[in-house]
Amino acid sequence: MTFIEPSYPSITGTAPINAGCTPASSQLRGKVAVITGGSSGIGLATARRFIEEGARVFITGRRQAELDAAVELLGDQASGIRGDVSKLDDLDRVFAEVGSEAGRVDVVFANAGGGTGIVTIDDITVDMYEKVFGANVAGTLFTVQKALPLMSSGGSIIITGSTSASRGHPGFGIYSASKAAVRQLTRVCAAELAPRGIRVNTVTPGPTDTPGIRGIARGDREQEQALLASMAAKIPLGRVGDPAEIANAVLFLASEQASFMTGAEIFVDGGDAQVLS
Repeated sequence: MTFIEPSYPSITGTAPINAGCTPASSQLRGKVAVITGGSSGIGLATARRFIEEGARVFITGRRQAELDAAVELLGDQASGIRGDVSKLDDLDRVFAEVGSEAGRVDVVFANAGGGTGIVTIDDITVDMYEKVFGANVAGTLFTVQKALPLMSSGGSIIITGSTSASRGHPGFGIYSASKAAVRQLTRVCAAELAPRGIRVNTVTPGPTDTPGIRGIARGDREQEQALLASMAAKIPLGRVGDPAEIANAVLFLASEQASFMTGAEIFVDGGDAQVLS
Protein backbone atom coordinates (compact mmCIF):
# COMPACT_ATOMS: atom_id res chain seq x y z
CA MET A 1 0.00 0.00 0.00
CA THR A 2 1.36 3.42 -0.94
CA PHE A 3 0.83 6.15 1.60
CA ILE A 4 -0.69 9.28 0.06
CA GLU A 5 0.34 12.55 1.67
CA PRO A 6 -2.65 14.44 3.15
CA SER A 7 -3.93 17.34 1.08
CA TYR A 8 -5.12 19.45 4.01
CA PRO A 9 -3.88 23.00 4.61
CA SER A 10 -0.26 23.02 5.74
CA ILE A 11 0.62 24.29 9.21
CA THR A 12 4.16 25.07 8.13
CA GLY A 13 5.45 28.06 6.23
CA THR A 14 7.32 31.30 6.64
CA ALA A 15 4.66 34.02 6.80
CA PRO A 16 2.59 34.59 9.97
CA ILE A 17 -0.85 33.11 9.43
CA ASN A 18 -2.67 36.31 10.31
CA ALA A 19 -0.40 38.72 8.47
CA GLY A 20 -2.49 41.37 6.73
CA CYS A 21 -5.81 39.69 7.32
CA THR A 22 -8.70 39.50 9.75
CA PRO A 23 -10.23 36.29 11.12
CA ALA A 24 -12.44 34.45 8.61
CA SER A 25 -15.08 34.02 11.31
CA SER A 26 -15.39 34.80 14.97
CA GLN A 27 -16.23 31.71 17.01
CA LEU A 28 -13.49 32.65 19.51
CA ARG A 29 -13.30 36.40 18.95
CA GLY A 30 -11.95 38.10 22.08
CA LYS A 31 -11.25 34.77 23.83
CA VAL A 32 -7.98 33.93 25.56
CA ALA A 33 -6.72 30.37 25.05
CA VAL A 34 -3.85 28.38 26.54
CA ILE A 35 -2.54 25.37 24.63
CA THR A 36 0.06 23.12 26.25
CA GLY A 37 2.32 21.26 23.86
CA GLY A 38 1.50 23.91 21.29
CA SER A 39 4.75 24.20 19.37
CA SER A 40 4.12 21.36 16.91
CA GLY A 41 1.62 18.81 15.65
CA ILE A 42 -1.94 18.92 16.96
CA GLY A 43 -1.19 21.71 19.42
CA LEU A 44 0.24 23.99 16.75
CA ALA A 45 -2.60 23.23 14.32
CA THR A 46 -5.10 24.06 17.05
CA ALA A 47 -3.33 27.32 17.88
CA ARG A 48 -3.56 28.26 14.24
CA ARG A 49 -7.26 27.38 14.09
CA PHE A 50 -8.04 29.32 17.25
CA ILE A 51 -6.27 32.41 15.91
CA GLU A 52 -8.21 32.14 12.65
CA GLU A 53 -11.34 32.33 14.80
CA GLY A 54 -10.19 35.46 16.62
CA ALA A 55 -8.55 34.12 19.79
CA ARG A 56 -5.48 35.37 21.62
CA VAL A 57 -3.38 32.25 22.13
CA PHE A 58 -0.62 31.30 24.56
CA ILE A 59 1.28 28.14 23.67
CA THR A 60 3.70 26.20 25.84
CA GLY A 61 6.52 23.84 24.98
CA ARG A 62 9.72 22.50 26.45
CA ARG A 63 12.06 23.51 23.62
CA GLN A 64 12.69 27.20 23.14
CA ALA A 65 13.75 27.00 19.48
CA GLU A 66 10.58 25.14 18.45
CA LEU A 67 8.47 27.48 20.55
CA ASP A 68 10.00 30.55 18.93
CA ALA A 69 9.48 29.10 15.45
CA ALA A 70 5.83 28.35 16.22
CA VAL A 71 5.17 31.86 17.51
CA GLU A 72 6.79 33.36 14.42
CA LEU A 73 4.51 31.22 12.26
CA LEU A 74 1.38 32.05 14.23
CA GLY A 75 1.90 35.80 14.29
CA ASP A 76 1.17 38.56 16.76
CA GLN A 77 -1.91 36.93 18.26
CA ALA A 78 0.31 34.23 19.78
CA SER A 79 2.77 34.15 22.66
CA GLY A 80 5.07 31.31 23.66
CA ILE A 81 5.97 30.37 27.23
CA ARG A 82 8.60 27.73 27.78
CA GLY A 83 7.50 25.15 30.34
CA ASP A 84 7.19 21.47 31.21
CA VAL A 85 3.70 20.48 32.39
CA SER A 86 5.14 17.82 34.70
CA LYS A 87 6.82 20.59 36.74
CA LEU A 88 4.52 22.56 39.02
CA ASP A 89 6.85 25.55 39.17
CA ASP A 90 6.69 25.79 35.38
CA LEU A 91 2.89 25.68 35.42
CA ASP A 92 2.78 28.37 38.11
CA ARG A 93 5.01 30.55 35.95
CA VAL A 94 2.98 29.90 32.80
CA PHE A 95 -0.34 30.93 34.32
CA ALA A 96 1.18 33.84 36.21
CA GLU A 97 2.42 35.19 32.88
CA VAL A 98 -0.90 34.55 31.16
CA GLY A 99 -2.71 36.28 34.01
CA SER A 100 -0.34 39.25 33.88
CA GLU A 101 -0.68 39.69 30.10
CA ALA A 102 -4.31 38.73 29.49
CA GLY A 103 -6.02 38.81 32.87
CA ARG A 104 -8.09 35.69 32.26
CA VAL A 105 -8.35 32.35 30.45
CA ASP A 106 -11.43 31.31 28.46
CA VAL A 107 -10.17 28.09 26.84
CA VAL A 108 -7.58 25.54 27.96
CA PHE A 109 -6.39 22.80 25.63
CA ALA A 110 -4.43 20.41 27.84
CA ASN A 111 -2.60 18.72 25.01
CA ALA A 112 0.96 18.11 26.24
CA GLY A 113 1.94 14.52 26.95
CA GLY A 114 3.96 11.61 25.71
CA GLY A 115 4.96 7.98 26.02
CA THR A 116 7.94 5.67 26.13
CA GLY A 117 7.47 3.73 22.92
CA ILE A 118 6.72 0.01 23.02
CA VAL A 119 7.73 -1.40 26.42
CA THR A 120 6.32 -4.65 27.81
CA ILE A 121 5.45 -5.21 31.46
CA ASP A 122 8.71 -7.11 32.06
CA ASP A 123 10.77 -4.08 31.05
CA ILE A 124 8.84 -1.18 32.59
CA THR A 125 10.90 0.85 35.05
CA VAL A 126 9.90 3.27 37.78
CA ASP A 127 11.50 6.09 35.78
CA MET A 128 9.34 5.26 32.74
CA TYR A 129 6.21 5.15 34.86
CA GLU A 130 6.96 8.45 36.58
CA LYS A 131 7.83 10.19 33.31
CA VAL A 132 4.64 9.15 31.50
CA PHE A 133 2.25 9.61 34.41
CA GLY A 134 4.01 12.84 35.36
CA ALA A 135 3.37 14.33 31.92
CA ASN A 136 0.04 12.77 31.01
CA VAL A 137 -1.81 12.54 34.32
CA ALA A 138 -0.19 14.99 36.75
CA GLY A 139 0.56 17.40 33.90
CA THR A 140 -3.07 17.42 32.79
CA LEU A 141 -4.49 17.57 36.32
CA PHE A 142 -2.33 20.49 37.42
CA THR A 143 -2.70 22.35 34.13
CA VAL A 144 -6.44 22.39 34.83
CA GLN A 145 -5.97 23.27 38.49
CA LYS A 146 -3.58 26.16 37.82
CA ALA A 147 -5.85 27.58 35.10
CA LEU A 148 -9.01 27.65 37.22
CA PRO A 149 -8.31 30.89 39.14
CA LEU A 150 -8.25 32.67 35.77
CA MET A 151 -11.42 31.03 34.43
CA SER A 152 -15.06 31.93 34.88
CA SER A 153 -18.48 30.76 33.71
CA GLY A 154 -18.52 29.99 30.00
CA GLY A 155 -15.01 28.59 30.02
CA SER A 156 -14.04 25.42 28.18
CA ILE A 157 -11.35 22.86 28.94
CA ILE A 158 -10.38 20.27 26.33
CA ILE A 159 -8.11 17.36 27.19
CA THR A 160 -6.26 15.19 24.67
CA GLY A 161 -7.09 11.52 25.04
CA SER A 162 -6.00 8.41 23.15
CA THR A 163 -7.63 5.39 21.55
CA SER A 164 -5.11 3.39 23.60
CA ALA A 165 -7.21 4.14 26.69
CA SER A 166 -9.87 1.68 25.54
CA ARG A 167 -7.61 -0.99 24.09
CA GLY A 168 -5.10 -3.52 25.36
CA HIS A 169 -2.22 -3.18 22.91
CA PRO A 170 0.86 -5.11 24.05
CA GLY A 171 3.73 -2.80 24.93
CA PHE A 172 1.56 0.24 25.69
CA GLY A 173 0.76 -0.50 29.34
CA ILE A 174 1.98 2.73 30.92
CA TYR A 175 0.73 5.01 28.16
CA SER A 176 -2.68 3.30 27.93
CA ALA A 177 -3.15 3.41 31.69
CA SER A 178 -2.21 7.09 31.82
CA LYS A 179 -4.69 8.00 29.09
CA ALA A 180 -7.44 5.94 30.75
CA ALA A 181 -6.77 7.94 33.91
CA VAL A 182 -7.02 11.17 31.91
CA ARG A 183 -10.37 10.11 30.46
CA GLN A 184 -11.75 9.53 33.94
CA LEU A 185 -10.25 12.82 35.09
CA THR A 186 -12.31 14.54 32.39
CA ARG A 187 -15.51 13.08 33.84
CA VAL A 188 -14.69 14.10 37.40
CA CYS A 189 -13.57 17.60 36.40
CA ALA A 190 -16.75 18.01 34.35
CA ALA A 191 -18.87 17.11 37.39
CA GLU A 192 -16.94 19.37 39.75
CA LEU A 193 -16.77 22.37 37.42
CA ALA A 194 -20.32 22.27 36.04
CA PRO A 195 -21.63 24.46 38.90
CA ARG A 196 -19.06 27.07 37.86
CA GLY A 197 -20.27 26.99 34.26
CA ILE A 198 -17.00 25.50 32.97
CA ARG A 199 -17.22 22.63 30.49
CA VAL A 200 -14.62 19.83 30.31
CA ASN A 201 -14.38 17.40 27.39
CA THR A 202 -11.92 15.00 25.80
CA VAL A 203 -10.83 14.91 22.16
CA THR A 204 -9.32 11.58 21.13
CA PRO A 205 -7.25 11.52 17.95
CA GLY A 206 -6.45 8.42 15.99
CA PRO A 207 -3.06 7.99 14.27
CA THR A 208 -2.18 11.48 13.07
CA ASP A 209 0.61 12.72 10.83
CA THR A 210 2.63 14.72 13.35
CA PRO A 211 6.36 15.31 13.87
CA GLY A 212 6.11 13.03 16.89
CA ILE A 213 4.83 10.11 14.77
CA ARG A 214 7.33 10.75 12.00
CA GLY A 215 10.09 11.03 14.59
CA ILE A 216 9.76 7.33 15.31
CA ALA A 217 11.53 6.76 11.97
CA ARG A 218 14.43 8.97 13.13
CA GLY A 219 14.60 11.02 9.93
CA ASP A 220 14.51 8.09 7.49
CA ARG A 221 12.02 9.18 4.80
CA GLU A 222 11.32 5.67 3.56
CA GLN A 223 10.67 4.43 7.07
CA GLU A 224 8.38 7.39 7.69
CA GLN A 225 6.30 6.47 4.67
CA ALA A 226 6.23 2.80 5.64
CA LEU A 227 5.14 3.67 9.16
CA LEU A 228 2.35 5.98 8.00
CA ALA A 229 1.22 3.45 5.40
CA SER A 230 1.04 0.68 8.01
CA MET A 231 -1.09 2.91 10.24
CA ALA A 232 -3.32 3.97 7.36
CA ALA A 233 -3.95 0.34 6.40
CA LYS A 234 -5.61 -0.26 9.78
CA ILE A 235 -7.93 2.77 9.59
CA PRO A 236 -11.42 2.31 8.08
CA LEU A 237 -11.06 5.59 6.16
CA GLY A 238 -7.78 4.32 4.71
CA ARG A 239 -5.46 7.10 5.85
CA VAL A 240 -4.00 8.74 8.93
CA GLY A 241 -5.37 12.02 10.21
CA ASP A 242 -4.06 15.50 9.62
CA PRO A 243 -3.48 17.76 12.66
CA ALA A 244 -5.86 20.32 11.15
CA GLU A 245 -8.68 17.78 11.35
CA ILE A 246 -8.12 17.27 15.06
CA ALA A 247 -7.93 21.04 15.51
CA ASN A 248 -11.40 21.42 13.99
CA ALA A 249 -12.82 19.12 16.67
CA VAL A 250 -11.00 20.99 19.43
CA LEU A 251 -12.41 24.27 18.07
CA PHE A 252 -15.91 22.81 18.20
CA LEU A 253 -15.51 21.82 21.86
CA ALA A 254 -14.03 25.22 22.69
CA SER A 255 -16.83 27.14 21.02
CA GLU A 256 -20.43 27.89 21.88
CA GLN A 257 -21.46 25.25 19.35
CA ALA A 258 -20.67 22.70 22.07
CA SER A 259 -22.39 24.67 24.85
CA PHE A 260 -24.44 21.66 26.03
CA MET A 261 -21.51 19.23 26.09
CA THR A 262 -19.43 18.34 29.12
CA GLY A 263 -17.75 15.13 30.25
CA ALA A 264 -17.91 13.87 26.68
CA GLU A 265 -15.31 12.25 24.45
CA ILE A 266 -15.09 12.95 20.73
CA PHE A 267 -13.14 10.43 18.65
CA VAL A 268 -11.41 11.91 15.61
CA ASP A 269 -9.80 8.67 14.47
CA GLY A 270 -11.09 7.72 11.03
CA GLY A 271 -13.18 5.00 12.66
CA ASP A 272 -10.19 3.28 14.24
CA ALA A 273 -11.64 2.70 17.71
CA GLN A 274 -15.31 2.72 16.74
CA VAL A 275 -15.48 0.51 13.64
CA LEU A 276 -12.67 -1.98 14.15
CA SER A 277 -11.93 -3.87 17.36
